[in-house]
Amino acid sequence: MFRKVFFWSHLVSGVLAGLVILMMSVTGVLLTYERQILAWAEQSDFLSDIQGQERLTLDQLFFIAKTEYPDSFPTSIVITNDPGAPVTFSAGRSGGFSLNPLTGEAMETGSESLEHFFSTITGIHRWFNLSGEKRSTARAITGASNLIFLFLIFSGFYLWFPKIWTWGAFRIRFLFRNTAGKSKARDFNWHHVMGFWSAIPLIFVVATASVFYYPWANNLVYQVYGEEVPRRGAAPAPAITSAINSANQATGSLPAKQADYLSLQALYANAAHYLDSSGDKWRQISLGLPRGNSPTINLAIDQGNGGQPHRRHNMVLDRESGDIAAWQPFSSQSPGRQTRSIVRYLHTGEVLGLWGQTIAGLVSLTSIFMVWTGLALAWRRLVSPLFRKKKLSAA
Repeated sequence: MFRKVFFWSHLVSGVLAGLVILMMSVTGVLLTYERQILAWAEQSDFLSDIQGQERLTLDQLFFIAKTEYPDSFPTSIVITNDPGAPVTFSAGRSGGFSLNPLTGEAMETGSESLEHFFSTITGIHRWFNLSGEKRSTARAITGASNLIFLFLIFSGFYLWFPKIWTWGAFRIRFLFRNTAGKSKARDFNWHHVMGFWSAIPLIFVVATASVFYYPWANNLVYQVYGEEVPRRGAAPAPAITSAINSANQATGSLPAKQADYLSLQALYANAAHYLDSSGDKWRQISLGLPRGNSPTINLAIDQGNGGQPHRRHNMVLDRESGDIAAWQPFSSQSPGRQTRSIVRYLHTGEVLGLWGQTIAGLVSLTSIFMVWTGLALAWRRLVSPLFRKKKLSAA
């Protein structure tokens, strides 16, 4: 009886959410290597043969940025560890612009068509690419379908075990077999085999997506560790705050003169030197533009592929001496914050690098086959008999 309840719950849930899960699986496959493809498109536009050519300093580029883009208010300067890469002035969500490191002219990189393509696919994946009030409804549908998918994985794993435990019964559930000319046997075999081998990574991919849809799932990440859920716009991390306060106290009540501070170029060079001398390779340094006479400057260091939060760290430099006032590695964050950061990129597999993305893409691909074979099996069980009865009654 218990197995029967699970079976019908599994079947009905799969039929109800099957098409939405299919859509999310297809778009998930298309987004597998988005980061690498966009990075390749950007790097193809980087400057070449610039060995020995003199680069403009960050201060010169900042002056050009303020002159040429007076209506823009950048909050940070992003430097990529590639001599041919542009220097980007980021203005948060409002965008930004990039400058040629040699001439200071505007420098465009990447492919607008590729960016538009992936943006559209992401929109479809999350909310059918709808906008306005319709987006909230679409998110509710994809969020509920994601939870149903999680139920299907667990219930399917239970139903995977045969009623009678024999080698033959297990073999057709975790090994592909020749089912030529037998579509029902093929669908049964594929559905069970793909479900078995993809179950564990799929649990992580699907479960982590719930955090994006439901506040209770997001809060649960922190509550597991007994931590208070951080509010949006919360204060900086304790290590950073402490360093800033100490530096402020050291300067006294009178604001320091700008002339006493090192240039942006010197501060960046100090940070890069600290990283290089310690053997820590870095991909990007985001240098936060200081406000007024603040005695410190914040830097965000990315040593990963852009989707690995455990390889992101924060540094605070004293603007007068250039020394490190505080170093906040990822490990210094609370367990809840660490886990929440990782969850975002565990969903796409990016946190584990190229191999993680490949696994996430493969299980998304197997999901397509599982939805297709599951719906085919449901059709044979629920719909086909109705047609047979209709034919018999007509005869």
